[in-house]
Order: sequence, then structure tokens, then C-alpha cells
Amino acid sequence: MLKEFKEFAMKGNVIDLAIGVVIGATFGAIVKSLVGDVLMPIIGAIFGGLDFSNYFVGLSANVDASTLDAAKEQGAVLAYGSFLTAAVNFIIIAFVLFMVVKGINKMKRKEEEKPAAPAKPPRDEQLLEEIRDLLAKK
Repeated sequence: MLKEFKEFAMKGNVIDLAIGVVIGATFGAIVKSLVGDVLMPIIGAIFGGLDFSNYFVGLSANVDASTLDAAKEQGAVLAYGSFLTAAVNFIIIAFVLFMVVKGINKMKRKEEEKPAAPAKPPRDEQLLEEIRDLLAKK
């Protein structure tokens, strides 16, 4: 059973999938940082200091804090600002992946459009050409 598991784990598809998951997680962290540290502050500055991460609605009367972390300690909150940030993350990731797939498809089409080397004529045509060439020499 251990041998079968080793064969399964060493197949190319499993290893490719594992590498894809690791790269995907890293890419997610990069996009999260891009959105949280670069884009959201710019969007906040454009719209007058908006900070989406602190947008929430308290779901109990005990919640009167001005920051999300403090409000979560006081009771249940509906953190729609976090949802907006996650939605922006998704849109950015989806757009970047769309552009990557579009680029890959474009490269594949270019490879397909390359003219292939002309196919060898059938053997009977080659023989006829040789006969023609021999007759032309006479």
C-alpha cells in the first residue's frame, strides 16, 4: 500500500497540482497585499479617506466601537467592509488570471498559425518527378 501511495504521489499531475496550489496561495498573498496596502489606500484617498476595512454594522446594542477589531470584541458585527475588500481581491485575481489565459491562448494560436513544413509528396509522385527529370536530361 505504501508503494502504491508513493507511485500515486510521484505522478506528474499530483506534483503539478501541488506546485499550482503553492503558487496560487503565494499569488493570493501578493494580491491581498496589493489591494490592502496599495489600491485601497488610493481609493480611500480619492473618496475622502474611506477605509473599507472598518466598515461594519453592529448587530447588538452593545457595539459602539469605531474600529472593526474593537467592535468584534464587543459583540456580533456585520463587517461588510471586509467583504468589499474580498470582492476587490477576487476581481483583481480574476482579471489577472483572465489576462494570463488570454496571453497563453494567443501564444498557442501563433504556434498553430506557423506554416508547417510542406508534406512530402506521395511516393508515386516522387517517382513521376524522377522520371520527368530523367526525361528532361535526355
